[in-house]
Amino acid sequence: MDLAYIPSPSTGVIHLGPIPLRGYAFCIILGVFVAVWLGNKRWIARGGTAGTVADIAVWAVPFGLVGGRLYHVITDYQLYFSEGENWVDAFKIWEGGLGIWGAIAFGAVGAWIGCRRRGIPLPAYADAIAPGIALAQAIGRWGNWFNQELYGKPTDLPWALKITESANREAGLYHPTFLYESLWCVGVALLVIWADRRFTLGHGRAFALYVAAYCAGRVWTEYLRVDEAHHILGLRLNVWTAIVVFLLAVVYMVLSARMRPGREEIVEPRSRKAVEPAGDADEDAADGKDADTDTDPAEAVEEPADEAENGAGNGAGSAAKG
Repeated sequence: MDLAYIPSPSTGVIHLGPIPLRGYAFCIILGVFVAVWLGNKRWIARGGTAGTVADIAVWAVPFGLVGGRLYHVITDYQLYFSEGENWVDAFKIWEGGLGIWGAIAFGAVGAWIGCRRRGIPLPAYADAIAPGIALAQAIGRWGNWFNQELYGKPTDLPWALKITESANREAGLYHPTFLYESLWCVGVALLVIWADRRFTLGHGRAFALYVAAYCAGRVWTEYLRVDEAHHILGLRLNVWTAIVVFLLAVVYMVLSARMRPGREEIVEPRSRKAVEPAGDADEDAADGKDADTDTDPAEAVEEPADEAENGAGNGAGSAAKG
């Protein structure tokens, strides 16, 4: 008899009257809101303006969803295009199936478009949003719990996940890999926040640290999973992807630190424009000129004196004529 385990939801859908609320979609949406909220706070702390993170997220999030789904469908094409499967299911994103690798890659393209429209450097934006993305992944993984998917090998540990029987799974107790990865992502977010404060990371290095740390955790959680996947040289495809992306992230951090040390002083042109007029006025005052007319203050004083003398002369002449 199993004394302790993590139960799975009996259904992944909660009906609010006629409206179905799917747990998977709810976790994704909640994760996006948390990422934008935290990213906005970090962006303002970096000298940016409120609302910029959300404006760029309007581009990044849709691109990320499309990219995540494309990666999943392409790497698990047999689930949708093999004999007996319905290819229309490839569009049913609410049933689960988002590849983080495709989501980050396409999301970066969307963020680049949004940043370019605002004149903002993409690396600075990526640094601000990096911990938020990790927290969004931590929340999003609970969507797999609602769908009873992506669990690990059988186990008798007290925190085992109880899976119910269905057409595509066997009932039993398994490693809750969704929980492992969720907790790991929380740790990654805290690591990036700490390292960013301690070492003043800039030019995309905070984002690269997030990528490297996530990949390190993904290797061991992926090793525990038992869902169907393609293998290369005995390793799951996502393990190889995590290894390659980890190495690229580390190389980027090293090269970036050597080529562009420090952090960006200005992350948003709007913030700089707000300071320029005051700076110009101070420079003009130092040169002894009026900030608006570019005239010497001494000349401005002489002109009223001349006008006063002319006015006195004209008044005397008028009095003589009378």
